[in-house]
Amino acid sequence: MRNKKSFLLRSFRYRNYRLFFFGQGISLIGTWMQNIAMSWLVYSLTKSALMLGLVGFAGQIPSFLFTPFAGVLADRYHRKSILIVTQTLSLIQAFALALLVLTGKISVTHILSLSIFLGLVNALDMPTRQSFVVDMIEKKEDLGNAIALNSSMFNSARLLGPSIAGILISAVGIGACFLINGFSYLMVIGALFAMRGIPKEERERNSHILHELKEGFLYAFDSSLIRWIILVLGLISLVGMPYAVLMPIFAKEILHGGPHTLGFLMGFAGFGALLGAGFLASKENTRGLLRLIPVAASIFGAGLIAFSQSRILWLSYFLMLVTGLGMVMQMASCNTVIQTIVTDDKRGRVMSFYNMSFMGMMPLGSLLAGSLANTLGAPKTLLAGGIVCILGALTFAYKTSLLSEAHKNI
Repeated sequence: MRNKKSFLLRSFRYRNYRLFFFGQGISLIGTWMQNIAMSWLVYSLTKSALMLGLVGFAGQIPSFLFTPFAGVLADRYHRKSILIVTQTLSLIQAFALALLVLTGKISVTHILSLSIFLGLVNALDMPTRQSFVVDMIEKKEDLGNAIALNSSMFNSARLLGPSIAGILISAVGIGACFLINGFSYLMVIGALFAMRGIPKEERERNSHILHELKEGFLYAFDSSLIRWIILVLGLISLVGMPYAVLMPIFAKEILHGGPHTLGFLMGFAGFGALLGAGFLASKENTRGLLRLIPVAASIFGAGLIAFSQSRILWLSYFLMLVTGLGMVMQMASCNTVIQTIVTDDKRGRVMSFYNMSFMGMMPLGSLLAGSLANTLGAPKTLLAGGIVCILGALTFAYKTSLLSEAHKNI
């Protein structure tokens, strides 16, 4: 048992990775608390599904527009320094929200403005953070384990954060969630400063930023495998991932609950995602991940379809667990496959296209989901999204089966 546990946590032998893991883990709990508090705040102020979608759009559209340029910066400059800047800016945004809520001056205009600001910060933070994993892991064979452990960290926070937020909102109010999130960023900033031995040299940058952007684009999309992973990820992010913006409607109007119901729905999704991440972390290598992507995407789609039709609280919790399981297995498998085959000098740019597909399509999906839910209702919107996810998974399975010989080790 001890050897199995040691194998599962093998990336923890790297000091810098341990620091990053625990610092980021605490910070992400605060981030998920803020996400839940934000959605509950918007719905409480507006009672509008469309406005939920619009706020989601405002917070995520910068990822679609600016992440590719951020990928160039991640390949050019010291990634640790970039992360210290982005985490500090995120801290400022959280404290600004806390101040506005606690003084009673918050408005939808403030929420939209600060959501756009955080979206801009995240556009730079996400490809840099994902590329930074390689700087902390000395042996490439441990990369898949490190990425899976990152997913487990993210989803442990996704399990704890919403549940804590639901309790806090009911007990002391929304402002506490934003305040705690602001303080949580101090942990990851401290962890970054404590790291030692991270390469400090900046990458060669003799060419124009647009030339490097084009170079990264051609590299990514000349690879059939990377291209299809990015396409299926973009489709699922467009039609499936925005389920989260509709959760306040399901919690309040369909399941007749309160903020604690919303917290537990997202918490069960996080628990399912944690189970999926644990499964991936236990894999010895990347073999089989390519075939797992469409299977996991189909599980995610089926979970959305079933959840959209459920009116029973305990069943809805269970279906959120299934949905979270499929979501993280699909997302982390895509991430690991890309990071395994990409060269390090293109890593930041390729991961920026990954994030453009994953996070960048979500704002369009949030806006689409909010608009459709306003017209068709939240259940029909989620049902349609789940069906499209399954169709996308089947198409991906067919297309990548033709590439299986060239990538037989994945």
